Amino acid sequence: MARLAQWAAAVAATVLLAGCGGDPVGRSADDGKNRSAPAPAAQSGSPSARLPSSLTSQQLDWGHCEATADSPAPGDEWLCATLKAPLDWSRPDGETIGLSLIRARATAERTGSLLFNFGGPGGSGVAALPSYASEVTALRQRYDLVSWDPRGVGGSSGVRCRNDRRIQAAEAIDVTPDTAAEERAYFQDAADFGQGCRKAAGKLLAHVSTTDTARDMDLIRHVLGDAGMHYFGMSYGTELGGVYAHLFPQRVERVVLDAVVDPTADSVGHALNQARGFQRALDAYLKSTGQDPERGSRKIADLLRRIDAEPLPTTSSGRKLTEASALTGIALPLYSKSGWPALTSALAAAEQGDGSGLLSLADAYNDRDDSGHYGTTTHAQRVISCLDAKRRPTPEEARKLLPEFERISPVFGAFMALDTAGWCHDWPVPGQYDTPRVSAPGAAPILLIGNTGDPATPYEGARRMADALGKGVGVELTWKGEGHGAYGSGSDCVDSTVNAYLLHGTVPRDGKVCS
Repeated sequence: MARLAQWAAAVAATVLLAGCGGDPVGRSADDGKNRSAPAPAAQSGSPSARLPSSLTSQQLDWGHCEATADSPAPGDEWLCATLKAPLDWSRPDGETIGLSLIRARATAERTGSLLFNFGGPGGSGVAALPSYASEVTALRQRYDLVSWDPRGVGGSSGVRCRNDRRIQAAEAIDVTPDTAAEERAYFQDAADFGQGCRKAAGKLLAHVSTTDTARDMDLIRHVLGDAGMHYFGMSYGTELGGVYAHLFPQRVERVVLDAVVDPTADSVGHALNQARGFQRALDAYLKSTGQDPERGSRKIADLLRRIDAEPLPTTSSGRKLTEASALTGIALPLYSKSGWPALTSALAAAEQGDGSGLLSLADAYNDRDDSGHYGTTTHAQRVISCLDAKRRPTPEEARKLLPEFERISPVFGAFMALDTAGWCHDWPVPGQYDTPRVSAPGAAPILLIGNTGDPATPYEGARRMADALGKGVGVELTWKGEGHGAYGSGSDCVDSTVNAYLLHGTVPRDGKVCS
């Protein structure tokens, strides 16, 4: 999957919180256990009859959360624990992995646990949920707020594929190679990254798929004592929610999927969707500044070409702004209208020869602090998405895609076309599926929210997810807004609709529109 398609978790968290599968392993929805009228509370609590009691009967030892290298300790209302899950879900009685969880208790009459995934893949729920809690105060009245670091992320055996020095050095790699030598360096860097992940993750590298994590979710639900799944997934978290619904349709109780990923798109399809989405968002931004989108995009594309030829100086310890960092810096503020003024300032400075503003934005995405330490979200993104992605174009195939991508987006197209080959180039483990299985016949209604101005998960994905889930399951809510995601973004209509569904079970009319 192209790199921009993976930015949702870290970038959404940065913007929102700062100011805001192949064939499933084991039992699945196709085991003949679907019912036309699911009653989650009446089902068996065990996620799998084959799991040993050491997993199904484990008692979580909740205690105060500790600070990590990438995030401070949250307040005393938050408690953390470690849950054991099978490393390999096809061998549930074998080796286990620890999953880091975080929870804050409901403040009033408790309905159950509400599990959050903020996207990515690769976003740390343990780090993100405390900062997001102010957005969901109403939901906490009835729910324990719960999140976790998915396997391969953060406190759940988080993978670091490179040290800080090598991460910074890689920023100089030309992401739109102009010569054969630059292209060799690009793909060699990609292969080296994969080998670093293999060494860091070991046997875990083959067991961090979305399907693995969906099974972990059901074990979390069971150990928390909930008969049915209450879940809020954002961005990639919507794909994870769809896969969960496919595997466990009878356990779906109230599920919200916001900023919905298109489940019908393979790795190239996702990249094409992203090119359209980011260009739409850029067009909307340019219109808001009084510019013609076509001319404004050409101007930015020209700026990127000049930076590619001669990186710009910055005030950051002698570092220069490369084309790769400039692209990241342009994309980040498109996730929220609140970031548009920063983009205006950074672009104006870059036109005057100062790359500091765009580099600062790129550093925010890359979780780079003032000491030069980088977070590992993008490492986890890659190990998860490359295990999921069966389709991996060759460099030759990516070159053939270039005209279509550049037609869709003169700013992001060239980078994203080649990245369809570079993201998982020479990856150490094979991909599991072209598109995820999300059909969930018999599941309770699932609320899907599509934002017409979403750059990272274009609006069309919500309808496609609804169709894929099956008749009577996906209920679509549209918000005519800008930015990545809708809930908590300023629409009383969206927020009240979601709250009524999660708190009272009120299912809105399919096709409802909030403007």
